[in-house]
Amino acid sequence: MLISLGWMNAPAVAAKPTWTEKGPVLRLRERSRAFDFALTGVDNFRRHKTGRHGALLSHYGFLSVFPLFAVMTAILGFVLKNRPKLQASIVDSAFAHIPIIGPEIQKNPASIEGSVAVLVVALGTSLWAGTKCFVAAQNAMNDIWEVPEVERPKLAAARGRALLAIGVIGLSLVATGVVSGIASADLVGWLGQSLLVVAAITVNIAVAGFSFRVLTARKLTVRQIVPGAVAAGIAYSVLNFIGGQLVTRWLKNASVVYGTFGTVFALLAWLSLQAMVALISVEANAALDASRQRASSDRLLTSQPI
Repeated sequence: MLISLGWMNAPAVAAKPTWTEKGPVLRLRERSRAFDFALTGVDNFRRHKTGRHGALLSHYGFLSVFPLFAVMTAILGFVLKNRPKLQASIVDSAFAHIPIIGPEIQKNPASIEGSVAVLVVALGTSLWAGTKCFVAAQNAMNDIWEVPEVERPKLAAARGRALLAIGVIGLSLVATGVVSGIASADLVGWLGQSLLVVAAITVNIAVAGFSFRVLTARKLTVRQIVPGAVAAGIAYSVLNFIGGQLVTRWLKNASVVYGTFGTVFALLAWLSLQAMVALISVEANAALDASRQRASSDRLLTSQPI
């Protein structure tokens, strides 16, 4: 079997083989498709600078999510204005445990004021950073699938794809949030809860597959998308469940000061983890596709008469 990790866009001068392309490792890769697939993913992760792409995604993701705290504060200010009963009831609600604004709600909810300027600026910042995040995701996925620069979308088209992905993912978050809320409440039996959990996982898989297709300039088939989409959808569902449980327990015990710092650190770590799940799933799709094509080439060569 011929191992060529950059066969789609092979350079004119062959690169120096790495430890994964020579010696006993190469012979083991020739014997095992599974081992070859795993090391192809490792090599491609390094060549495509996927770790750097993941850091950029988490950076813009943080810039898009953190202003939403300001949006929430402004909306609460409008809702609570001149409503003393609602102000009293919100002190003992889940809003009182929200980092940053939670302590002010517990201390004096009447002091929270709505601001049109803050609302507009925060929403604008969130939308700008979110668009940049999904443009960065397009660059990452195009690098992983080794799409030539001339075939990648231009500025307007890239922003249009980013806005489409933001809209679909935003709707999916609302849908999965509603489904998860119903499943966690005692409104349905265990069978209904199981079906709702399956529905939430299905939504995550569908959204991951849609994002992988829309954010990649190369025309991908369902077969090329499905494996990574399934892995990403299941991983996101597990992470959301574990993260929700951890955050709920942490917020109850966190102090005001360290709770704020912890929120920033946890949000950055969470976004980094989410970004890496997506990019590793795409890397797996690309590596699996390359492995299939190499196996097909090997079968074609062995079937030809000498």
